[in-house]
Amino acid sequence: MTEETPSMDENPYEEARMTILDHLRELRVRVIYVFIAVFVGFIISWIFREQLFDFLQRPLAHTSVDTELTQMHHKDLSEPFVVMLKTSIFGGVFLASPFILAQLWLFIAPALYPDEKKFAFPFIFFATFFFVAGASFCFFLVMPYGFDFLLKFTDGSTPELMMKEYLSLVTKLLLGFGFVFELPVITAFLAKMGIITHVHLIRFWRYAIVIAFIVAAMLTPPDVITQTMMAGPLILLYTISIGVAYVISKGKSERKESKLQSEL
Repeated sequence: MTEETPSMDENPYEEARMTILDHLRELRVRVIYVFIAVFVGFIISWIFREQLFDFLQRPLAHTSVDTELTQMHHKDLSEPFVVMLKTSIFGGVFLASPFILAQLWLFIAPALYPDEKKFAFPFIFFATFFFVAGASFCFFLVMPYGFDFLLKFTDGSTPELMMKEYLSLVTKLLLGFGFVFELPVITAFLAKMGIITHVHLIRFWRYAIVIAFIVAAMLTPPDVITQTMMAGPLILLYTISIGVAYVISKGKSERKESKLQSEL
């Protein structure tokens, strides 16, 4: 028998190329769905834009400084409109976050094994929960204390809080804390994929502490209180992530041993 040789007209990379194109088409569909969800959330937030911006100013109301110092100002006529527009976009992203996470899972699901796809609901639930928990921790604890600390260092001058700069700071803090609190979920996902284990995390703990303070310095105002209030939970979440990775790694090892024993 003679071994069949592949035809010169056949492209050995055609199948892989088509697979990549399929992934790109799937990504395009998911991105379109995300934009639609964010747009719907934007419309809802735009209807309540003034109430939403007033809500974002609540941390200032809990400071101990004079209320006149916490009044919002703007430097041109277009700034209030731009601020309301950005506030509505931020609200739209926040409202659509569970749907965005679902689309992310649906995009990566084809690359997972059948027993891994069953974690779709826990992934979406806990990712949403930790994101909201991080944003809430920032809004109700970090921001009031941080703003109070900063407003007391005016050196007798009267600050003018600009709407645009305030919204930029608030959204940066809320998103930063929200993503930071996703650490246990990301760790659980990577451990489930077999990419990391608790051993890797334990070996990396010294660097993790340094990185925690670097991230806190990048995402928070330049004061020790706010930075510590972000770095502290981040270190705690890293410790929790070690436990999560340990439980997942132990479960995988037990299932593997059980499977080997059943085959014997």
